[in-house]
Amino acid sequence: MNSTNGSPTKLRLGLSGFVDGSSDRCRRIAARLVDMKATALAGRIDEIPSRLMALRSEEKPDAAIRELGKLVLLAKAWRSAPDDPELKRLVSTSETREQVLANPDARQVESFWEVLGEKIESRRDGLVSHSTWLLDLKSATPQFAVLLDYFPASAGRRSNAFAPGDRFDARLVFYPSRKPLRALVAERMGEVTSGAWPDFSFGAAKDPLATHASYQDAAPWITDCPLMLPPGAILVDDRGTGWWQAADDPQGIALPIAGAVNQTLLGLDLAATAALWDGARLDLLAAQSGFGRLDLS
Repeated sequence: MNSTNGSPTKLRLGLSGFVDGSSDRCRRIAARLVDMKATALAGRIDEIPSRLMALRSEEKPDAAIRELGKLVLLAKAWRSAPDDPELKRLVSTSETREQVLANPDARQVESFWEVLGEKIESRRDGLVSHSTWLLDLKSATPQFAVLLDYFPASAGRRSNAFAPGDRFDARLVFYPSRKPLRALVAERMGEVTSGAWPDFSFGAAKDPLATHASYQDAAPWITDCPLMLPPGAILVDDRGTGWWQAADDPQGIALPIAGAVNQTLLGLDLAATAALWDGARLDLLAAQSGFGRLDLS
């Protein structure tokens, strides 16, 4: 992206060149980072091409800017505080389970939890990332947790300890961070009966991206941010792209949905919808409707 005169044309060409060649470029950068023991950062950079490939061509330059900007902020923060547990986890290696459980500063929450859904991704380094997203059923405001596991793709898919919709009583210990999300199940006490989600207050403005803004203010390097969307519906445009649309403002904000949308969901009144937002697309997890809980992951 070098430019001798800083012209917007050369900047656009630079971004376009990066996007087109991102697979080879990111693989080379990741390999160098692995040699320097920055394995976590290497894995993140190696996954940039797959994130870009999921978008339309006109969206890819902006997505590249967002991701590269996050990496710059992460690198600057880590250089300023190389011993910070969260930053060290994102750049080099994560703490062991035993270290997290023994950490007196780690946040602990005992509550009823519901499994919202899971996100399974095959990575270019041969590992599979398995994220299980949980919702705190005792909190008056939406609070989330994610159980994150990695395993070799060659080992095949593991049997799941949880299934979407499962509810259980447990004490979770969170990895120390500015916005704690990743957690471990320290103690599981038993099952919890099914039912509707708490009647969350979405505030007067009902801004569906307010939570995302809060996470970005505290930790701008975060990629996937969990959201609880207010009442709305899922629609499809003439290009076949699914959109979440707020119920009380048809002309207001609408958020695009990643992947194909189940046609049976179109037009349903959704009282609340849990999803992940990466800055460009919603990855739907679950929703509450007049028909009860809907598994969307």
